[in-house]
Amino acid sequence: MARTPTPAPTTILLVRHGVTGTTGKVLPGRAAGLHLSAKGHEQAQRAAERLGELVKSPSALYASPLERTRETAAPIARAIGVRAKTERGLLECDFGDWTGKTLASLRKMPEWRAVQHSPSTFRFPQGESFTEMQLRIWTTLERLSHLHRGETIVVVSHADPIKAAVTYAQGVPLDLFQRTVISTCSISAIMLTDSTPIVLSVNNTGSLKELIAS
Repeated sequence: MARTPTPAPTTILLVRHGVTGTTGKVLPGRAAGLHLSAKGHEQAQRAAERLGELVKSPSALYASPLERTRETAAPIARAIGVRAKTERGLLECDFGDWTGKTLASLRKMPEWRAVQHSPSTFRFPQGESFTEMQLRIWTTLERLSHLHRGETIVVVSHADPIKAAVTYAQGVPLDLFQRTVISTCSISAIMLTDSTPIVLSVNNTGSLKELIAS
């Protein structure tokens, strides 16, 4: 009996959006109207140039619907020659009543310890839990992977969803995911197969030319 061929893996390049005027100061969440700063546009252009250097050019580009991710995706689309598609599964975590609050004020709240040290137990008031956010981003990536078997694709999202996806792929418990840093316009890479996901790179701000699974 002939063996069924193993489906080709999909490489997913996860790009965090560029810096905004509130990055590191405010928890913007899904609030509309937040755009990249001048520095953020420069970061997005550099990320686009790095992606444009890949030997195997990405075949598709998806972005969260928020302005800062779509603005980051714009130069990437030009660099790799594809149209950016909006994907709601890549949205930032829904921070509910915490949306728009300063990080300085949130750090003073007793709930902040749970956010940092036991996120699996925490739900943002009137918003999403970290567990729901991780399930959402991972199922989105699996769905996109099945659409693009054997290809390389780019997704532009936000720090927490990317952190959640990368750590899930590594088998890291959700309660430890805050130990991973995802910088603005960094590129993380995972390979999705029909068995175990492979993490190729995390928080990469340099060249991607050596991005292979040995």
